[in-house]
Formats: sequence, C-alpha cells, structure tokens
Amino acid sequence: MSDWGAQHAGVATALAGMDMVMPSGDGFWGDHLVKAVKNGSVPESRVTDMATRILTTWYQFGQDAIFDKPGIGMPLDVRQPHETIEGRDHNDRPVLLDGAIEGHVLVKNTKNTLPLKSPRMLSLFGYSARSADSLSPGPGDLLINLWRFGLTSVSLGDVLSSQLGGQQAKYPNIAVNGTIMGGGGSGAGTPAVFVAPYDAISMRAAQDDTAIFHDFGMPEPAVVPSTDTCIVFGNAWASEGYDRPSLYDNFTDSLVKTVADQCNKTVVVLHNAGPRIVESFVDHPNVTAIIFAHLPGRDSGTSLVKLLYGEAGFSGKLSYTVARKESDYGHLLSPDEPAGKFQKFPQSNFTEGVYLDYKYFEMHNITPRYEFGFGLSYTTFSLANLVIQRVNGGNSGEWAEGAIIPGGQADLFDNIATVTVDVSNTGNMPGAEVPQLYVGIPGGPAKQLRGFEKRFLAPGTTVPVEFPLTRRDLSVWDTTAQKWRLQRGQYDIYVGTSSRDVPLKSSLTIN
Repeated sequence: MSDWGAQHAGVATALAGMDMVMPSGDGFWGDHLVKAVKNGSVPESRVTDMATRILTTWYQFGQDAIFDKPGIGMPLDVRQPHETIEGRDHNDRPVLLDGAIEGHVLVKNTKNTLPLKSPRMLSLFGYSARSADSLSPGPGDLLINLWRFGLTSVSLGDVLSSQLGGQQAKYPNIAVNGTIMGGGGSGAGTPAVFVAPYDAISMRAAQDDTAIFHDFGMPEPAVVPSTDTCIVFGNAWASEGYDRPSLYDNFTDSLVKTVADQCNKTVVVLHNAGPRIVESFVDHPNVTAIIFAHLPGRDSGTSLVKLLYGEAGFSGKLSYTVARKESDYGHLLSPDEPAGKFQKFPQSNFTEGVYLDYKYFEMHNITPRYEFGFGLSYTTFSLANLVIQRVNGGNSGEWAEGAIIPGGQADLFDNIATVTVDVSNTGNMPGAEVPQLYVGIPGGPAKQLRGFEKRFLAPGTTVPVEFPLTRRDLSVWDTTAQKWRLQRGQYDIYVGTSSRDVPLKSSLTIN
C-alpha cells in the first residue's frame, strides 16, 4: 500500500508489487490499469493477486462477520452540531499513566538531586513547562487545525511554512507555545484533559508548602538565590511531514546554561520526539539531572511529579543512541532528496546496510554520550548466572522448511535455545530493570538486540529472566536464495542493561 499521494507511476508500480494506492488510484490506475491489462502491459494475474492480498487481510481479521458500522465522524469544524460519542474508557486511565511514567528516561542524576525531598523552594523555567495557550478547536476553514492534530503547542506559522515549502522547508526544532503531549500527525488528536508539568508541580508544591517561582518567557531569566532546585523544560518536536533540521537548538541550550550558572541543582526535562544532543550543558557542574521525557500524553505533568518525588521509579531505557555530535550519525542526517531525474523517483541505495544506530556506532568505534538501551534508576541492579540451553525438536537445519504463515515459514519461530539470567535489586528502593539480550551473528554486526524483559523487584530480591532464541532471531536473509538462512558457526551471546553495558557473555554453536 502506498503512502498518501506517494504513487508516481502506473504500470511500474503494479509490476513492482503495489496492491493498493491511497487515498485514490485514479491518477495512475483506474481506467489506465484496465487499459494496461488489455494491452498486456500488466498481466491479469497481477490484478487478481492484488485483490487476493487485500481480501485476505479482510477475512483474516474477521471483517466478513458481524462488524460494527463505521461512524459518521466529526465535521471539519467541530463547533458545528454533530453527534457526540463518548469514546473514553475509565479503565484506560491507569494504562495511560503507566505509559507516561515508563516513557521517561533518566540519563543523569548527581548530587542526590532526585528524588526531591519536600523542597522549600523550586524555580521553574522554559516554554515546555506549561500548557498551550489554547486547547480548543479552531475555525474549521483553516488549512491546518492544530487542535485536530494534537499540535496546539506548535506555531501555526511553522506548520504552514513547512507545508508550503515542501521537504526543503526549515522550521524551528522547538514548540514554543507550551509542552508537546504527543506526536501529532494525521492519526493524532488532543486529549480531553491535559495536565502540564507546571500544573502538577504546583499542586504538589501546595501540599508540601513549597514556594514556586517561574519564568517561562525570558531567554535569560534570573534565579532566586535561595532556590533549592531549578527545573528547566525544553522540547524537540517532530511529526508526520515535519523532520527536525538539527538535533539540538541554541535557544534551549542557552537557557539551560543561564539557569545552571545561577543554580547549584538544575534539572533538565526535555520533551523530545527522538535523539536530542545535550553536549553544550551535560557536563556543566550544576546540571545535576537530565530527563528525556519524550511525549507523555495527557498525564505529562502527573507522571513527571510521581517520578520527581520518588512515588514512582525511573525504569525507561533509550530506544536510540544519543551522540556527542550530529556528524556521529553519518548518513542518517543526509537524506536522499528528490532532485534532477529522480524528482519523481527518489533513490536510496542504503549503503549503510543493517548498521544503524548502535550497530553503526560500534562498527565505526564511535563513543556515544548515552547508548541505546541506557537508563538510570533510583536503585541499583546486578546480573549473574548466564545459562544457555539448546532446545530439542526445533528445525536447526540451514534452511526453513515449514508452511507459510503470517510472518514467514512456520519453523522460523521454532525455539533453538533459551538464555537465562538472574536479576537482583542490590539497592535500597524498589525499582524495575530491563535486562537486554544481544546476539553477535557470524558475519554481521557485533551485537543485535534479540530480547528484553522488564522486571519489578523489591530491594534485596532476585528473579530469573528467560529469553527464547528462535530460528528467526539467529537467521540472515540470503539474497540469492531469497530465504532465511541459519548459518553454521559460533554465535556470541551477551546480556546486559544497555548495548554497551553487557557484563555477561557466552556463545552458542550451531553445527
């Protein structure tokens, strides 16, 4: 299926395997596809295959049975009369809050800054601490209605300049009109209730009789000298159709340094849509804690307060590598833009192969600031007793032989081995750790993530964690045979708490 408006040819896309064009195929297909079949440019069997593949999904998910009728939907201007449907479920609230909590990643915590302990005075700074000026639907005749797309924190001018400027448009890295709650895009929305960080911190401060000072507008704010802790909020937004032109911004970096120069304990909270470089302030002696809060949704402030005050523990891990400088990412910051003869057919040769993110950094011996899988906790953990056991009965031959099922041949999912480790909470607080399993496949990257499990442990407790290793986990794609191949040889097995902190190592031999 194509992306919206991404079909740029007729016969060529049909022969290349396109089954469905969105939002409509009339431009290149429609009557043109009928003519192509009649003149032999496209075999009729290819069109039959298109229909078969589309309808297979329909039947697989039971949509031929009794199925709810589609809703009528809202008018473009939601202020106009329309049927109101209650789509919220009270039972979802704990899930939303847990997701927000576990999406925060603590990457620095020194001087016993966190958790906070009923501070006498807090000072808050930065545009991403507060809610947007408006969380209400705008006029329906606008090209972009920010409320509909969950982008009320973003300047409308930035959105329109990108839409009108195409892929070459440049726009700020930050949403200055308040904290970003989600990723935006065509499938997004604005929650019915939103708790910004400032709202939640104010409520907690009222309980603790903590004085709060805040300045969300000045680029060089003054800090009250008697402040116990300062918290600086920034963000780095991206969305569908809006890539970031860089991985840091000078305004936020300068704001952090200005506050840290005046405050002995400065916490930085970044609501970021992806990797965010922090080199300009990470080693500042007064920047004592850094949190990648990501996009927490409706419970942005509620989740942050629980974490800041130790009512919940940090357990999030980075799903990307944070580099020391942008050039460390290599080709990732050099996209193949449509140009010249490739204006309608942009070409990407993917010369980096499978060496992306942590695999790229390891191959080129680049030391990151924070590695893939990294994340701190309020307690400490240890890993021990790595055991690898072969599983009898599964197909460990060179080639998969099973019947085709969704996902590939059935025996690709046979367990070849199990890896077991013990995880212990060696600290004084309850918390969760995420042991991660990496495999070094012969001829491939040094490590590839093949499993992870989160375990909540009370202080002083130990639990075993088991990872199954399937045939698919250990296979490589043979481009000649066009099949998954299980190579003979030695497979290195690592278990750790990040892609670089892997204290346990062993090997598995496939004969």
